[in-house]
Amino acid sequence: MQIRVQRAGICGSDLHIFHGSNPFAKYPRIIGHEFAGQVEAVGEGVEGTAPGDRVVVDPVVSCGHCYACRIGRSNVCGRLEVLGVHRDGGFRDRVTVPAANAVKVPDGLPIELAALAEPFSIAANVLTRTGIDAGDSVLIYGAGTVGLTVLQVAKLHGARCIVTDLDAARLERARSFGADVVVNSGTHSVPEAVAGEHDGLGPSLVIDGAGVPALLEEACRVASPAARIGILGFSPAPCNVSQQEIVKKELTLVGSRLNRRLLPQVVQWLAEGRLRPAAMITQTFAAADAPAAFELIEKDPGSTVKVQLAFDA
Repeated sequence: MQIRVQRAGICGSDLHIFHGSNPFAKYPRIIGHEFAGQVEAVGEGVEGTAPGDRVVVDPVVSCGHCYACRIGRSNVCGRLEVLGVHRDGGFRDRVTVPAANAVKVPDGLPIELAALAEPFSIAANVLTRTGIDAGDSVLIYGAGTVGLTVLQVAKLHGARCIVTDLDAARLERARSFGADVVVNSGTHSVPEAVAGEHDGLGPSLVIDGAGVPALLEEACRVASPAARIGILGFSPAPCNVSQQEIVKKELTLVGSRLNRRLLPQVVQWLAEGRLRPAAMITQTFAAADAPAAFELIEKDPGSTVKVQLAFDA
C-alpha cells in the first residue's frame, strides 16, 4: 500500500545510519522507521484498510516461514528486513509498505502521537521478553528516550521503577514520567541505591537501555535471585559477565530487538491514554529542515527526547 507520510520520528539509530556506523544497515538508504500517515492507495486483495485511513507503520518485515517466524519471533526473522535499515524508510513524502505492516490509527489519536507507537513497541517487546507485573521492582539503566519508554510501559503494569543516569536533567525528566526513584550514577552508587529492593535482595528486573557494556556485569551483581535482565543495547565491545553470578542466582538474560507485532497493542494503549506520549515530543521540524533537526540532536541531546519531522507542514 502507498502511504503519504505525515509525521516521522528521529531515532538514535537513524543518526548511526546517517554516519555509517550502524552495523545492520545496507547502503544507499532512505532512513526513517518511526512514521505514520494516510493511506493513498492499496494493492489488489487488501482488506480492512482503504484510502483515507490513517495508519502507523511497523517497520519489521519478516518472511513468515523460517524457524524464528514459526515460533512467533518474527522480529529476529532469518531474512529480516527493516524499513529504514535494510529497505528504504519513511523520511520521504510517500512510501510503499506491505499491507500487513500498516496498523490503523483510531479516530481521536493525533498522528504525531501515533508515530510514537514504534518506539513504545521497543519497550513493550523487552518487557514481554522478560515478563513484567505489579510485583516487580525494575532498575532501568538510562533516562534517554529508550529508558523513558520502558519506564512508562513498566508503570502501566504497576511496577516500581528506579532509573539511573549520569545526567541530572534527564533524571528529573524521568521523575516527571513517574520514576519512583532516580539515581545519579555519577555521584551515587547504584548498587547501594538498589540494595534495599525486595527486602534486601535487589531489583527483580533490570533493563539496560543505555547500551554500555560494563553495565551488564553490574546488573548481574545487583539483581535479586531469580531476576530477569533485558538487554537493548548492541555495542560490539566485550563485557565481563560472571557465570557464577548467573548460576548462583539463576538469572535470566534476554536480548531484545525491535518488536514482534506489538504495534496494535501499543496503539490501543495510546488511544486509551495509558501512556504519556505528548510529553515525549520535545521538538518538531518541517521535513525540509531535517538537517537542523539532526544537528540539534547531535549538538544538544539534553534538550531533546523525541524530535519529529512534519511532512504535512
